[in-house]
Amino acid sequence: MQAKKTQAASIFAPKTPAPANLIPSSSPAFGTPAHTLKPFAIAPPTKATILPILLPPATLRPLAFRTFTKKHSLTLTSSALQELATFIGRHCGSGWREEGLAEKVLEEVARSWKNRNGGVIVDGASNELKDIVKTLEGHMTGGRIITGRELNRQNSLVLDSGQDADLSNTRLGLRPTNALSRGDSSASFGMSGLGVEEEEVDDDSLSHPRKWLKVISAYNQPRMLYNVAKKHFEKDPSKPSLMPPASHKTTLFRNRYNVIHQRLLRNEAFQSSTVATTKAAPSLKRSNTSNLTTQQNYKITPIANLLGRHGSHHMLLGLLSVLPTGSLAISDLTGTISLDVSHAVAIPEDSAWFSPGMIVLVDGVYEEEEESMGKGLGGSNGIGGIIGGRFQGFFIGQPPCEKRRATLGVSGPDDHTIGGGFGWIDFLGVGSERAVGSRMRKLEERTLRQQRQIREPSISTGADADAPTCARIIIIGELNLDQPRALQALRKILTIYSTEPEGSTPMTFVLTGNFTQHAVMAGGGASGGSVEYKEHFDALASVLSDYPTLLQASTFVFVPGDNDGWASSFGGGAAVPLPRKPVPDMFTSRVRRAFAAANAEVADKKCPGEAIWTSNPARLSVFGPAHEIVVFRDDMSARLRRSTVRLGTSREGAEEGAEDEAPSTASNGGMDTNANANGDNSTGNNDDEIDMTNALDGTDAMDIDVEPTTTPNANANARKQGEPQVPHDIHTARKLVKTILDQGYLVPFRHAARPTHWDLAGALHLYPLPTALVLADPTAPPFCVTYEGCHVVNPGAVLVAGRRGVGRWVEYALGGVGRVRECLF
Repeated sequence: MQAKKTQAASIFAPKTPAPANLIPSSSPAFGTPAHTLKPFAIAPPTKATILPILLPPATLRPLAFRTFTKKHSLTLTSSALQELATFIGRHCGSGWREEGLAEKVLEEVARSWKNRNGGVIVDGASNELKDIVKTLEGHMTGGRIITGRELNRQNSLVLDSGQDADLSNTRLGLRPTNALSRGDSSASFGMSGLGVEEEEVDDDSLSHPRKWLKVISAYNQPRMLYNVAKKHFEKDPSKPSLMPPASHKTTLFRNRYNVIHQRLLRNEAFQSSTVATTKAAPSLKRSNTSNLTTQQNYKITPIANLLGRHGSHHMLLGLLSVLPTGSLAISDLTGTISLDVSHAVAIPEDSAWFSPGMIVLVDGVYEEEEESMGKGLGGSNGIGGIIGGRFQGFFIGQPPCEKRRATLGVSGPDDHTIGGGFGWIDFLGVGSERAVGSRMRKLEERTLRQQRQIREPSISTGADADAPTCARIIIIGELNLDQPRALQALRKILTIYSTEPEGSTPMTFVLTGNFTQHAVMAGGGASGGSVEYKEHFDALASVLSDYPTLLQASTFVFVPGDNDGWASSFGGGAAVPLPRKPVPDMFTSRVRRAFAAANAEVADKKCPGEAIWTSNPARLSVFGPAHEIVVFRDDMSARLRRSTVRLGTSREGAEEGAEDEAPSTASNGGMDTNANANGDNSTGNNDDEIDMTNALDGTDAMDIDVEPTTTPNANANARKQGEPQVPHDIHTARKLVKTILDQGYLVPFRHAARPTHWDLAGALHLYPLPTALVLADPTAPPFCVTYEGCHVVNPGAVLVAGRRGVGRWVEYALGGVGRVRECLF
């Protein structure tokens, strides 16, 4: 009888005997193993035992000083040193010195602190240091920093792409492609979170300069307050409000005064020497020599210290204000005193405006009252913070300006650190100068070089230097859309740039208001209302639709004016509070639709054009902190002429606007007298490119070269010798530019003349100086002027007054200078 076979259920697979040799494969031709090999497994590292110790801060201080102060230019507070000593003693143990564990921890903490833009002073109570220590604690084993986990990009311990791939291979059971080198454990990965690498940019969408353009609204800009105790800028943690308490108005003045005061103390003219002393009283008046002497070290006296010092000579820094009696006064953080400027002389003469609301330097003598009159409002007997007596001013001047490089503490072609400055402060939210400045400049150079290589086949080699590039910003002044001739001028300007070779289209067009001649929203003009206001922008959209190539390759930035909605609906065209919001979207929908239709026709949408409606003022950041451009629309020149303080010497000259008026070049403190070649309009070129970097003899102190009594004779001798005189328009431009940049504030007026939002006034500061300032002022002549490294341009109005059929605008080369251009339409 045959044996009965045992049959297994069909759900169970039959057992296959394992081959004797594991090498033979189911596919012998390819040598594939028949069975899956055992995955590669990495044994978990054994955690070394650390015996915590109590590390005194005094023992760690030399190593911390060498790492933080000497190597990274940071200052450790006692609380921060105590925090780090506790952390190192707990996680590094007794090997913190012999094995070099503490040095690596301090190095990583210092780099992480700078990547977070924490500032120069490392405070132990700050949240940034606590976050760094907490993050570092989770990535330490045996006293050493490990990088086996994937962290955030903004963290200092972020993994690069190669290490991230090795980590993924390890998890999949594959061996790492590259072994971790010994030097990788001590390398810092902090700069990788900034999004800028040393290698070439492979992504084509990032190879155009417009991808690195960022328009920063005044409502999105970080609000910085100067801390006098720490001598450092700090972010304001409070939330801004349009209706803040009254104390915020005092904070606004205090912050503005502290910024200018610390700027003066950094100036060499206000730094007293510890070696040489002098008995002569300091004065704003310059000696016969061109260089500063030891007798010209200025000292600022607080107003409260004038009491009991009758007849003494002092220099005051304060805010020009008007008392209830109508007389002029000067105020600082300690008090207010009546100011007499009937005999005051401007230094340099007729070089700047002086109006209430400005912070100025006044040199003079304090005079006490013989008897307290205290009757009515006229009595200045010390009530209400007003110090008795008066201050007789003899010289008055603007606080000297500071160059951008000096403020940020960088110098040289490679931006090497020279010490000091606020290079680690991120004023715009795009990265600080010390962190990403040099890398962004290298990226800019590579990007522009790639753009030149792209357009080389379409241009000749001889004309390469003069060929247009995409790194240009076209600035169109006041564009009244309710005037048909303004639209015709705009159409002609766009036609000029639409016919340029491909790849040379300007990266940005800036169009400034007022977009209507009258406050239409308040019923101004022949007819008013929101319907008519929207129709004006519909007409603008129809003009822009005729140039799809520009809409596809450029960014259009629109900055409103005082006549634009909604602010003009209750302002009626008067000065509205600054900063003001952009034009509402309900009026600009047709313009946005025109850009969307133009970009829909492009197959390659890596870098499409766009329309940005921003605030007034606004800032344009190109390549991070490398280029900062401030755009501001205001009738500033007319307001200065209305509110200026007439000094005693101003009555001797001719009236403003006379044809034979010329500034005193002998007492202009080194104002560039050879710049007339750039501003000569005899050839028909309107490019008034005047260099004012030597406006104050390099030291930028408010001094003059000769005695005030010899100024008229020197000016007369200059006329007799036939020296070229500065044209009136250029002199007006210099006067306006010097006033605004020396003040470091866009609105140096009383709040009654130009109101501001107290919590948003930080967006009006010009500190550090921007690389370029677009001051759209139709009440001033068009100009392109450079002062202390800041290039200031004014396009004026797009329609030239008194010349029919002529349009005017400014073409600014990124990182260079601008030029005024005109066209016939």
